[in-house]
Amino acid sequence: MLAEEAGLDLVEISPNANPPVAKILDLGKLKYASQKKAAEARKNQKVIEIKEIKMRPNIDSHDYEVKMRAVRRFFEEGDKVKLTLRFRGREMAHMELGMQLLNKVREEVATIAKVEAEPKLEGRQMMMVLSPR
Repeated sequence: MLAEEAGLDLVEISPNANPPVAKILDLGKLKYASQKKAAEARKNQKVIEIKEIKMRPNIDSHDYEVKMRAVRRFFEEGDKVKLTLRFRGREMAHMELGMQLLNKVREEVATIAKVEAEPKLEGRQMMMVLSPR
């Protein structure tokens, strides 16, 4: 009755409360404000991407350092990193070298990242996923 006289709507705010809470306000304005709020929240959120770094088990020290610089940059941007070690031919006989390399990476980034997926072998590839702390 009061809402009709004011030309507004009676809006139920919290129906589960005892007694239920209702307000007299403009429903169109309320919907518009909530849409704006949701759009603002979407604009500010960061989508976490998974960046992939591919290596070989017998990587040279300088190449390794270049890859590690990229890994650190990805963590600074807030992205996850998937390290992929690809074994070819006779490298398959020396899986421990790949494991040593992934452990070396893990130790180097221990302060800025945590292991999300432990190193595991899938066919000819060994993978490990790291995420920023």
